Amino acid sequence: MKISENWLRTWVNPAIDSETLADQLTMLGLEVDELAPVAKPFTGVVVGEVLTVEQHPDADRLRVTTVNIGSGEALQIVCGAPNVRVGMKAPVATIGAVLPGDFKIKKGKLRGVESQGMLCGASEIDLEDKIDGLLELPDDAPVGVNVRDYLKLDDNVIDISITPNRGDCFSIRGIAREIGVINQLPVTQPEIQAIAANITDQKQVQLTTDGAPRYLGRVVKNVNIKAATPAWMEQALARSGVRTHSILVDITNYVLMELGQPMHAFDLAKLQGDIQVRQAQPQEKLMLLNEQEVELNPEIMVIADDAKVLAIAGIMGGLETSVTDDTQDIFLESAFFAPLAIAGRARRFGLHTDSSQRYERGVDFELPMIAMDRASQLIQQYAGGEFGPITVAEKTERLPQRNAIELDQAQVDALLGYQVSAEFIADALTRLGCVVTVKAQGQWSVLPPSHRYDMAIYQDLIEEVARIHGYDNIQIRLPQIDVKFSAYQDGFEQDQLRQTMVTLGYQEAISFSFADLKLEKQLNPAVHPLALANPISSDLAVMRSTLLSSLIPCVQYNLNRQQNRVRLFELGLRFDYQNAQSIHDLKQIPTLALIAVGSRIPEQWHAKAQPMDFFDLKGEVEQILAAGRVQVDYVRSERVWLHPGQSAEIVVNGQSIGYLGRLHPSLENDLDLGVTWVAELDQSAVLQSYVSNFTELSRFPSVRRDIALLISDNINVNDIQQLIKQTGGDLLDSSWLFDVYTGQGVEQGKRSLAFALLWQHPSRTLEDAEIKSGMDQIIEVLENTYQATLRAS
Repeated sequence: MKISENWLRTWVNPAIDSETLADQLTMLGLEVDELAPVAKPFTGVVVGEVLTVEQHPDADRLRVTTVNIGSGEALQIVCGAPNVRVGMKAPVATIGAVLPGDFKIKKGKLRGVESQGMLCGASEIDLEDKIDGLLELPDDAPVGVNVRDYLKLDDNVIDISITPNRGDCFSIRGIAREIGVINQLPVTQPEIQAIAANITDQKQVQLTTDGAPRYLGRVVKNVNIKAATPAWMEQALARSGVRTHSILVDITNYVLMELGQPMHAFDLAKLQGDIQVRQAQPQEKLMLLNEQEVELNPEIMVIADDAKVLAIAGIMGGLETSVTDDTQDIFLESAFFAPLAIAGRARRFGLHTDSSQRYERGVDFELPMIAMDRASQLIQQYAGGEFGPITVAEKTERLPQRNAIELDQAQVDALLGYQVSAEFIADALTRLGCVVTVKAQGQWSVLPPSHRYDMAIYQDLIEEVARIHGYDNIQIRLPQIDVKFSAYQDGFEQDQLRQTMVTLGYQEAISFSFADLKLEKQLNPAVHPLALANPISSDLAVMRSTLLSSLIPCVQYNLNRQQNRVRLFELGLRFDYQNAQSIHDLKQIPTLALIAVGSRIPEQWHAKAQPMDFFDLKGEVEQILAAGRVQVDYVRSERVWLHPGQSAEIVVNGQSIGYLGRLHPSLENDLDLGVTWVAELDQSAVLQSYVSNFTELSRFPSVRRDIALLISDNINVNDIQQLIKQTGGDLLDSSWLFDVYTGQGVEQGKRSLAFALLWQHPSRTLEDAEIKSGMDQIIEVLENTYQATLRAS
């Protein structure tokens, strides 16, 4: 939200400079994104009146003017602006003036005619050009007055980022309240006078929805719709980033920025019957002010009359009943709409309005009457009119309830970690608008003000105390640590898993559980993800079925910024859509995912860069599994997004707990990734508690025997290893594959696999006969099961 510093200082004016004011706002939790001057510095520019205009003798597009600047003799100035005319008032840069950009005005000649200064357009004094030509000043502008003073250009625009919980600060009034509290100054509000009714015309209002507990309306007749908006109001709106339209629209926008209350004016002649605040009927349609036609449904709250819908409540009015240049009579509304009745509705139609922005966060439910009086006062002052009585429709039982919060000194000290005096606590909360009742020494009952929706529990009050006391005043001291050793648990914790991943060189990514539908379909065309009703953005529109749809965009982002080696992991939820007939059948599966592109190790002097391969990834996954003491097997993966020859399912007790491998090359090409290695594992399988069983180490020597088998290359190595393990019995301590060979001397369709077998007895030395018997049995089973033959050499 943008506000004028000068406007803010009319409400509360602490004796601090602009930068300190901006710092105060930021430390109050209202982050200042920018503090920008309204106009860059310039000097020597005054209000001038054009006395004469004559054609330049040697230039068709130039005029020779005389200009009165109130200093005695008129100045002769050559001007090329198309709108220069006798009697107009405009900024005049005098000899010696310095304009923005260090442009100095000197006496000179243009096409042989002397020019004693320059008549200025808006851009010459760092303002926005709205017309082609000179900046036209009002007829009553005093000649000779410094333009910076007359246009109040010694001002700053403060751009503040308001957090969602502070809807009360979307106004000058709200910001001034905060500045007043921190500087212990009173806030000077404008004097608002209620305008008494002088006609009896009135519209009845019917509330048939709980989303509108309070609605005020007023008939105003014979309004001068063509009245000029006062310059001070135009200036205030412009510096708040609001365009000016007509007097009525400008007044409602001004009240919005000043008080934070959205308002709307309907053309009374276009209304039929009573006003109804209700839920929309199915398939009702409305042409909005932006000329967008929308189809409504019963979830949308609307303002209607007896014949049609007039507006989407709290979001935008309709074009048909809008105020035009022919409007004479209006119906002015000021209402409180419940935040939950407005939240998310604007985004359904691709809208984001000042009204919805405020109503979604919560508008003060006591503010509608104040705003109605303020708007009526401004309309009467600048556009005239006859005012009917204010119609008030309420459902008081549906208004927000302000419940007292119990607070004591011990809670404040415990949560903040340092002591704040009881006097300061009571005073700060009182200045924030709370009603503070002292129950006992250091104990209070606190009733939050109507504009603070974020005060509900005692922790909220303590946060306010710390905020007003000042984060810079938090005392620095070493924490007191009460160390208690927890009982040993034979398991693997999530923090340990994170540490393992970091040790392997991966960085943690934290992302939404939402993903891009297009990417989800690229990964798995068969998946049908659940679409969100109100997505944050189009690329976060569905519930992800895999964490890869979150990690891949992160990798793309880094690759596009010349980060050629990227290794990320995420611990998060994915959603299993298999056999899900409805949203209630969806399974949320905690998952560990990792993704890696680039070289195996970072660039360094003593080793050449080598690309990562399948076995690097498999080794890293096995380190993760080893840290959790998980025993797994591997089988070929059939997942469509993986490379068919460089991927595997990770299996525990016959059930897949995830996969690892390379993305399918066609998918890598579509996503412009290059070779990309990925893995996903169920967290529950990795983190479950595996009991450690200690086996006493044997003091007797082990014996190694190697066998090389010629066997079909269609047979899974893991199946061979499992068979060797089962056949070898208790005496076979371990076995592993140490060589794979294909080529000369090996028949087509077969390969040579060499296994090492380690034999050991726990309590004695093995004899050769025992080892030979075990080896013969393994070879026989392999020959019978897989038609394997021993390779002679």
